[in-house]
Order: sequence, then C-alpha cells, then structure tokens
Amino acid sequence: MKHPVTQQLYEYWDGLRGERPAPDRGEIEPGRIRAVLGDTFILELVDRDTYRYRLAGTRLCALHCRELKNRNILRGWSEEDREALSTLLAAVTEDAAAAVIGITGYTERKQTVDMEMLLLPLHIPGEGCSRVLGACVALEQPYWAGMHPILSQTVKSVRLIWPDERPAFLRPQSRGSVSTVPRFGRQPSVLQAATPMPVLADARRVQHLMVIEGGKS
Repeated sequence: MKHPVTQQLYEYWDGLRGERPAPDRGEIEPGRIRAVLGDTFILELVDRDTYRYRLAGTRLCALHCRELKNRNILRGWSEEDREALSTLLAAVTEDAAAAVIGITGYTERKQTVDMEMLLLPLHIPGEGCSRVLGACVALEQPYWAGMHPILSQTVKSVRLIWPDERPAFLRPQSRGSVSTVPRFGRQPSVLQAATPMPVLADARRVQHLMVIEGGKS
C-alpha cells in the first residue's frame, strides 16, 4: 500500500479482526478513523454484478462530483475490468481476502488521476462477509478535483492479501527480503516486452489478469 490513508484503514481493520478473517460490521467506530473518513466507503453485496455504496466519504464523492450512495461500484469500467473487479470483490466477500487496487480515473476532458483503492471484508452475523469496507484516494490530488467528474476508470494493478498474511508495512522485513503477497497485473503487450519474460510455473490467468500464486502459509 502506497498511501497513508489505505495503510491507516488497513491497520485499524486488522486490529479489530484479531485472529478472525474479518471483523463484524457493528465493530466499526467512525470516530476511530475520523481522519480518513472522507476517503472511505462501505459496499453492500447485492449480487455478483452489483456492489452498492451504502456510505461514501465526502472527498471521494467530491472527486467524482456526485453522491455515490446507492450507486453500483462496478459502473464506469470497461467490460474486462468490470469482470476482473467483480472477481476480486468475490474473493473479498467469499474468501475474506483484502484487495489493494491501483486504478486510473478519466474525466470527460481526458484528464487522469492515479488512485489507490483498498477493499476489506466485513462480517454480518447470519449473512457472512456481505459488506466491504474500503477506501479510494488519489495518490496526488489533481487541481481539477471537484470541478470535472471522473467518468471512467481502469485497473492498473492488484494485490490480494489473504487472511493469514500481513502486508509488508505491518511486518518487519530484513534487507533484500521479497514480499510473498500475490501480485496481479496486466499482461505486457508484445510491443511493451522489450526482453523475453520468464515463464512462471505457478502463474495462472483470472480474466485478463495474470495471477502469481504464493503467500498463503
């Protein structure tokens, strides 16, 4: 995680859950995360194609120049990115994984902003992990924020963090150590691949993303 907002939200969520895969929705206390509330949101799982905003922070709504409550987070993506994001949200709600997604937003004037999105499972008694606590924050605040709405978004990169893992910023690492968190990313095109890429025995595809297995203990 690159941004202090996503790091702070993950650390709060991780402290709440303890040894469980996810904390209960009722355990979230907004006052404990007051500094990042403007960038946070809560999603409700309706079905595989619909994850509805139940709550959305003021800074996040301002970046989109609209109220996001009751909107489907899967709107505004290409077909392949929407399917990939749906698959990742299923991993969050069904397997209690956490997801960190690098995205780029585009306005009608072709202005762009790079953002980091965090998705964390929340447990509802009797329903399972049917809620998602998240944050989405611009890595650098654009000058046009609040004036030109983000109309479309693309996925740049994804990491999944499984329930029995701790991300790098929460654990001590010796110099030269390699993170075991599985990484997702777009396949480089033939034109982008200036040198041959090694074949990874444990790699597999999920939609248009390449998944490198590993990290589960």
